[in-house]
Amino acid sequence: MPKPVKHRSAGIVVLLAQSGGWRVLLLRAYRHWDFPKGLLAAGETPLQAALRETREETGLENVEFTWGRESQDTAMYGDRKVASYFLARAGAGEVTLLVNPELGRPEHDEFRWASFAEARTLLPPRLLPILEWARRKVEGGVDG
Repeated sequence: MPKPVKHRSAGIVVLLAQSGGWRVLLLRAYRHWDFPKGLLAAGETPLQAALRETREETGLENVEFTWGRESQDTAMYGDRKVASYFLARAGAGEVTLLVNPELGRPEHDEFRWASFAEARTLLPPRLLPILEWARRKVEGGVDG
């Protein structure tokens, strides 16, 4: 019998249309790249947590769910963690690494708008299926 999920987090794969194609928002903490995400608070849905965490970590207030509001889960990793990711287009506003009041500094050291190809080289293996899901969705491929 598979072990139950111990930690559930949610985030958003944020995309930006640029002249050279789509760019994916990546955040770096130490040497680890990820999408905006964080743990669900008590009573929060995954979508509510994803929106809150994206706002808290990047300052982005408005994202558009151009491709719908379904999410894609990672395989279980670490200490029985699973992350659910939604896909959205960046709305108005600049990315700003905001100070986390508990840490007294931003949670991340850097952000980058990366092409899908560059993102594949930066993200850990557990996030590559999420990146591929996002790529298929924006390029109009069939996805379940």
